[in-house]
Amino acid sequence: MADKNFRLEVISPDRVFYEGDVEMIEFSSTDGDLGILAGHVPLTTTLEPGILKIHEQGGVMKKAALHSGFVTILPKTVTILAEVVEWPEEIDINRANEARIRAERRIKSPAEEGGVDVLRAELALKRAIARINILK
Repeated sequence: MADKNFRLEVISPDRVFYEGDVEMIEFSSTDGDLGILAGHVPLTTTLEPGILKIHEQGGVMKKAALHSGFVTILPKTVTILAEVVEWPEEIDINRANEARIRAERRIKSPAEEGGVDVLRAELALKRAIARINILK
């Protein structure tokens, strides 16, 4: 019987966020939402802001807010290089809500802001929403 676990490493610029054997992970990429199991075809893709779901052995699932980066998938190892990744207890819901409001305001009135970068504001909105959704 094939091993149904694989090694997951989640690394951000300031720490090794997660390292361990898991059964499955789920995340958002520029190619869409992905679920990865052991033996997955090799793939490298860019991450989108969203929720990283880590399915550990015994049915335990951990969630983290994941904000852009890259993932490299090999049959026995997945490495996520994240710009920012946070556990729910590390998130300040008030700051996340304020960031969401600011980003929505910038997107609605880009001309009034003197040339606001709409793509940057949309990315900020996605990050804020990921932080808010992980706390639900």
